[in-house]
Amino acid sequence: MTHQQRSEGRLSPSGDTEDIVGMSRLLAPRLAYFAGVARTEHVTRAAQEMQVPQSTLSRAMVRLEQDLGVDLFARRGRTVSLTPAGRTFLGSVERALAEIERAADEVRADADPATGKVAFGFLHTMGSETVPGLIRAFRVDHPRVRFSLVQNYGEAMIERLRSGELDLCLTSPVPDAPDLVGRRLDEQKLRLVVPADHRLASRRRIRLAEAADETFVTLEPGYGLRRITDDLCRQAGFRPRVAFEGEEAETLRGLVAAGLGVALLPPPAVPRPGVVELTVTAPRAAREIGVAWLDGHPDTPPVAAFKRFLLSRRGNLLPE
Repeated sequence: MTHQQRSEGRLSPSGDTEDIVGMSRLLAPRLAYFAGVARTEHVTRAAQEMQVPQSTLSRAMVRLEQDLGVDLFARRGRTVSLTPAGRTFLGSVERALAEIERAADEVRADADPATGKVAFGFLHTMGSETVPGLIRAFRVDHPRVRFSLVQNYGEAMIERLRSGELDLCLTSPVPDAPDLVGRRLDEQKLRLVVPADHRLASRRRIRLAEAADETFVTLEPGYGLRRITDDLCRQAGFRPRVAFEGEEAETLRGLVAAGLGVALLPPPAVPRPGVVELTVTAPRAAREIGVAWLDGHPDTPPVAAFKRFLLSRRGNLLPE
């Protein structure tokens, strides 16, 4: 049988998205059937191998050709052979089926209770000590669970939760949104960090209002710690005069050491020379640390296990 264009082809030449989606829904269930028949070149044998009724397989091939508008097979009784169009189509179908199988293997592996993967986001300030300690403790009982780790600021991580790129994130402040679940885990005190030769460096405690005339270095707008800094200064009766904005707390600590301003920061993982860190007595300077996830999003077993672990660390999340 020579190849011919079928007049009843259903694919619209307009290329509209609706047409493409509709065609994909029609084709998808029939591709594996097509590959099986093409491999065996025999409808009855293919039906036996795939454990489907021969009539079902035959109808599926006829409908596939009708949907594409071309003949894929030359038929001689129950025996078939591929037309040139059929051979071209088979190459693409085999690649597509192999990719689908690879993707299925990958998602099954990620969901495996023992060796699956957790996509976990956290603040930069949690990265040097808190998160490594948490993962080390979790892997005592789950030694082969894998992690995809993302460091970012709070708003960016929330967007990645919503897009499905993250399973969980450790953030501050704890988000309050109808599509998210947030659970408070711990609290971290903030300190006023000043240069070692600063006029306040001899102090151990300070009211934040005493720093009203100072130049501040802060994180950029959109960072949770920036919002907390602005709010604490407002409570102390002033608006901070900001000279430098950055993306990472330790960079700010370096700017303070260089004498370029003061900053409200969480404690460092390792003490830094050139600065003095003062306890703020008023207003109460602290930030909540919590875990968040997308409401209604189903958890794989490894994600559920890590979520339970994080919630069990409530009040004991941060290193001493």
